[in-house]
Amino acid sequence: MPGENLTRVEAEERAALVTVHDYDVVLDVTVGPEVFKTTTTVRFDAAEPGASTFIDAITAAVHSVTLNGVALDPAEVSDGVRIQLPNLAAQNVLVVEADGRYMHTGEGLHRFVDPADGEVYLYTQFEVPDSRRMFAVFEQPDLKAAFKFTVTAPAHWQVVSNQPTPEPVAAEASADGQERATWSFEPTHRISSYITALVAGPYDVVRDELTSSDGRVIPLGVFSRKSLSQYLDADYIFEKTKQGFAYFEEKFDVPYPFTKYDQLFVPEYNAGAMENAGCVTFTEVYVFRSKVTDAIKERRVVTILHELAHMWFGDLVTMKWWNDLWLNESFAEWASTIATAEATEWHHAWTTFNSMEKSWAYRQDQLPSTHPIVAEIRDLEDVLVNFDGITYAKGGSVLKQLAAWVGIDAFFTGVSAYFKKHAWGNTTLADLLAELETASGRDLSGWSKLWLETAGVNTLRPEIQTDASGAITSFAVLQSAHPDYPTIRPHRLAIGFYNLRGGALVREHRVELDVDGERTDVAELIGLARPDLVLLNDDDLAYAKIRLDEQSQAVAIANLSKIEDPLARALVWSSVWDATRDAETSASDYLELVLGNIASETESTTLRIILANAQLAASSYVAPERRADARRTLADGFWQLAQLAEPGSDAQFQFVKSFAAIAEAGSHVDELAELFAGERKLDGLDIDTDLGWELLIALVAAGRAGDAEIDARLADDQTATGQESAAHARAAIPTAEGKQRAWDSIVVADTATNSVVRTTAAGFVRADDQSLLAPFVERYFDMIGEVWESRSYAIAEKLVELLYPAPLANAALVEASHAWLDRNADAAPALRRLVIENVAGVERALTAQARDAQ
Repeated sequence: MPGENLTRVEAEERAALVTVHDYDVVLDVTVGPEVFKTTTTVRFDAAEPGASTFIDAITAAVHSVTLNGVALDPAEVSDGVRIQLPNLAAQNVLVVEADGRYMHTGEGLHRFVDPADGEVYLYTQFEVPDSRRMFAVFEQPDLKAAFKFTVTAPAHWQVVSNQPTPEPVAAEASADGQERATWSFEPTHRISSYITALVAGPYDVVRDELTSSDGRVIPLGVFSRKSLSQYLDADYIFEKTKQGFAYFEEKFDVPYPFTKYDQLFVPEYNAGAMENAGCVTFTEVYVFRSKVTDAIKERRVVTILHELAHMWFGDLVTMKWWNDLWLNESFAEWASTIATAEATEWHHAWTTFNSMEKSWAYRQDQLPSTHPIVAEIRDLEDVLVNFDGITYAKGGSVLKQLAAWVGIDAFFTGVSAYFKKHAWGNTTLADLLAELETASGRDLSGWSKLWLETAGVNTLRPEIQTDASGAITSFAVLQSAHPDYPTIRPHRLAIGFYNLRGGALVREHRVELDVDGERTDVAELIGLARPDLVLLNDDDLAYAKIRLDEQSQAVAIANLSKIEDPLARALVWSSVWDATRDAETSASDYLELVLGNIASETESTTLRIILANAQLAASSYVAPERRADARRTLADGFWQLAQLAEPGSDAQFQFVKSFAAIAEAGSHVDELAELFAGERKLDGLDIDTDLGWELLIALVAAGRAGDAEIDARLADDQTATGQESAAHARAAIPTAEGKQRAWDSIVVADTATNSVVRTTAAGFVRADDQSLLAPFVERYFDMIGEVWESRSYAIAEKLVELLYPAPLANAALVEASHAWLDRNADAAPALRRLVIENVAGVERALTAQARDAQ
């Protein structure tokens, strides 16, 4: 990746010099499977005539560069990444003719051939710096412009971009006789290059429309590959989209800013979705060809509304530079959660937010790489690694805190004023805070400094004293901070009092207050009878780690399944898990809690997260001498839970999936084999295509199946998902030869797509016999530097993060990691950060193991 970085200093210098008017981009995607033709005409002004600058263009070849009618030598001005532009005029016209290269990494213009029918599909993914892979562009968010795309493609394709798709005009047939057509799109509004888009191929489409709050008819489209279209529930997607439109237009008091809204499910996608203006792309994971958990169904709704929120926050009003990336993503995270909870049937979305987003945020915020929400972004590599739990989840949590701090009505009023004042422009955090201060009357400068400009998470604990009758004589909230991040912050939170009544643990009293300083006395609770359970941060308003007092913890653990409110239950689950991660509670005790209470958990995402946490605890957090027993007990427990669960329920499905994920460690591999073969049935459970793959992967990991069985199943599932699952299965073969083959297929060879790299890595690190991974520690550290230099960011990041042999969880891995860091002090900061985060997870595991051994 050398030479592709852009620094903030360079961006500021270029923005001071250049004002961009518009781009006219002409593309021909019919010239072959490797490259496409791209011609860019860009009109821009220069503040200093005679000055020089550069335009970004990652190309396979540059054929011509013409600046103000003067031909420049491509060999002199282009290095394949940037094109130098000397001696600018006050007003400039630049024309660049080049070949772009199709990507197979989920970046730039990605090309995919569907193994099911041989059809070709294209889509773009430009955030952060990859529009330059499709056309010549000043690649930074504050150089907005209008974009006009003209695309020549096979005549039978759908061609979709930010503007409504025009009627195609027949073009001359290609050399191989293929019928072609040309689509000429109208120019866009002034937008940033990273939210422009092109999606092209024989996609199936379902269409609908809605009327926006200003009376315009907004065309809607939902697209998927032909081979997946039978599984696409477009009516449901339209329903959630319309609910989101109504909610956001009312709350933001600003009509939808674009002319149409297409949602396209595209193959081999790296992220969940991308907010291209009026042309949102989604992972195909959200096209359900097999049964999925309710957690995934809800996550899809949140993702749909997340991207819709971006049409206002991010697309209409865009951050000036990537240091405010957090604001873009955090707002969409917060807005999509409140919209899901208030405008759709998923009313417990804030419980999901606690279980998933907040647990991610707390985990990220306790890594050595933690950073302030407003991070220092020096260059593009900094941006790429900051798509993290701070940017999304902590930021969203803090915005929830801010909405509670200023009041929800004032919050929406300020956001609306922000959109109206800055429409089609670029902003900084200060612009938003100014409108929120005006709307609420609260000075946010101190709040911003404490919450947004410092790193780390606080811990809150209750201190309770009672008299002989059990009445409270003193109640205080104690706040502490990690010594490396000593900031004490203000919190808006609630305290709930819960008592056992008729077999349920129910809330009988609640108080909401501002907490600040290391000690906050709560006088209004004095004189009340001490309840069975005291829950700090009830309703989850604050962003802080919560500890239960000793009596409350005992009651909660003994009666966890009796807590009626799912959000309160999630808060207790989170508190105990966090204490386990911090080695305050033993991993063995946590596993006992899970197996004793998980059967009655009703919230799908909470269930999903707890089951995953239990597997991590059994595999890495229990003392090494107990690891095999803990994994066996957990696998056997999951199988028992699956058999006892309500037939056909989400819980039954999740218990079976979790059993398959760890089955090789347990005592029921025979039953697993019978389940896979159809010789054993669980009432209500259908072994469909994807669950069948999960069971086969488990059998492979247990040494009970291999290449022959994988080949047979792949023959029946000749799809992209089938190929990815087969790669996962082959990499899970529990032999030294199998692990080496998997390693070579993605590390030595550079031909695997982004999706196959991801699934192969998942299979590779699955090894109940840890001796299979031990030889790869040295190989891992030998390869990561070369991979970082030679592969695209999307692939390099996956290899560095996913091939790290974390399941070893031993001191030797920690030692090898620190030795590499010591030897490579001058390595790319983004690469070092990934290694630092990897080893931090192992160091936490070792501390937990020591606690568990006591």
